[in-house]
Amino acid sequence: MRILLIGHTRFALGAPFAGGLESATWHLADQLAADGHDVTVFAAPGTRCGPSVTVINPVAPQPESRSVESMGSGDHVVVHHAYLQLMLRLQRSEPFDIVHNHSLHYLPIALSGLLDVPMLTTLHTPPIAWMESAFQLAPTMGQHACAVSGFTASSWQHAVSADVVHNGVDTNVWRPGPGGDDLVWSGRMVPEKAPHLAVEIARRAGRALHLAGPISDRRYFTEQVMPLLGGPIRYAGHLAEEELAELVGRCAAALVTPVWDEPFGLVAAEAMACGTPVVAFARGGLPEILGSEGGIAVPAEDLSAAARAVSEARTLSRIRIRHRAERYFSVQRMSTDYLRIYRRILLGGSDFASAGAHTYSA
Repeated sequence: MRILLIGHTRFALGAPFAGGLESATWHLADQLAADGHDVTVFAAPGTRCGPSVTVINPVAPQPESRSVESMGSGDHVVVHHAYLQLMLRLQRSEPFDIVHNHSLHYLPIALSGLLDVPMLTTLHTPPIAWMESAFQLAPTMGQHACAVSGFTASSWQHAVSADVVHNGVDTNVWRPGPGGDDLVWSGRMVPEKAPHLAVEIARRAGRALHLAGPISDRRYFTEQVMPLLGGPIRYAGHLAEEELAELVGRCAAALVTPVWDEPFGLVAAEAMACGTPVVAFARGGLPEILGSEGGIAVPAEDLSAAARAVSEARTLSRIRIRHRAERYFSVQRMSTDYLRIYRRILLGGSDFASAGAHTYSA
């Protein structure tokens, strides 16, 4: 099968990943290629995929175009130019069987009617106004959608009907670890992920905490996280996947503390693949990911409940936690589910909701 994956152009695809969207797109491309498919990825410059994956990068607009005041910020012009260029290029020459859109931009959706091949869009975020409009106004013929969790599919149902394909993690990298006494928090250092709340939970639980992840919001990190560091609270940096997996695997539990509705919660799936139980705020798709075996979901921002849950989480079977990750959240499972949807679409199935994507009862 000839497959084009459209990436989010803000960050290059490659480890260490900027976030869950980039990780899922990269791993899907790699697995599809390993399965023998002809895979091309459209993504930001600097993208590093495996040797079997073809990468095409957007061409930047002329400096004069970027400086036109009526077009808004320079970044807006660059992103608009990138996706417009791609869609017009696909209209002229389409050496693909299916286009799989992982971007957060409206143009691939709005212009999907120009193509003679179908497009599948994965919804990685809560509803975005521009994307909502594109779904509601673009021709429905050839346009399909799925979401990374049941929660995310429900949040988009007013604009588009979407099946569910959960993101996957590389279970060969995220391997079972021995556990330990410390806690770990991983992810982007941004206010909505709230690592500062993880620090308070660790203190109430009387345990050391390792923080790991890219500093995506420097001001937030400097003002709200750095003053909390010291002693048993340590910042490990933005680690390579193998290093982070080793750290997560030797911890008693992973804390996931979003103060927004997490569309999926890749860090929870990563921790579970290490056999490490998760203590998470019950926001967005996280309760769905944890189920009854992966960890404990507590009321949002209930720090005392989270601290109490740390001890309870340690009683969970690390073997069963790992098994849940292998069964439901592996890269192989994600690729298999998407291939099933691709084939259904290409065979002319009009009822996308019955495409046979992965579903289960937690």
